Amino acid sequence: MNKAFVDKWNNIYAESEIADAEPCDVLLDNLCLLPQAGKALDLASGLGANAQLLAKQGLTVQAWDISPVALHKLQCLANAEAMAIKTYTQEVTADSFSENFFDVVVVGRFLDRSICNAIMESLKPNGLLFYQTYTQHKVYEQGPKNPRFLLAEHELLQLFSELNIIYYRENKGLGNIKQGLRNEAQLIGQKL
Repeated sequence: MNKAFVDKWNNIYAESEIADAEPCDVLLDNLCLLPQAGKALDLASGLGANAQLLAKQGLTVQAWDISPVALHKLQCLANAEAMAIKTYTQEVTADSFSENFFDVVVVGRFLDRSICNAIMESLKPNGLLFYQTYTQHKVYEQGPKNPRFLLAEHELLQLFSELNIIYYRENKGLGNIKQGLRNEAQLIGQKL
């Protein structure tokens, strides 16, 4: 693992409160689509707001992140509140995933194009992917500046074209730019 990268995120999470972490809107707004039980992954979980929400919905959750500081905070909370969350500190590669393992995968504000196929393969048949991350089209400064971590227009649809697309949203600069989803794209896809 890149020590400088891990240190960067450890420093960010050391000063962050777990209670301030918020789940991705794509997940929060679509809870009705979740199965009542099963295995879920919160990928690049940070302080684990998505993991907490998934566990509260009855799923058994794995939370993967590069920051041991963030995952320690999450695991302590999960243990204290008896939430079915298990944390894993790791740098995620395509080899990190097992085929047909998860019923739900959530990815929030993280982009590594090299693992997209592995994410899809890790879903069980009928499994759901909830994905939300930053786009190149910016209405205001938010998120990363490096284009490597920014989606091109409609890129999520291309990256996950093998899935049955249930929901997609990318508002860009349309309408009242002071309202609604900006700077991000959202996708929900189902493996058939």
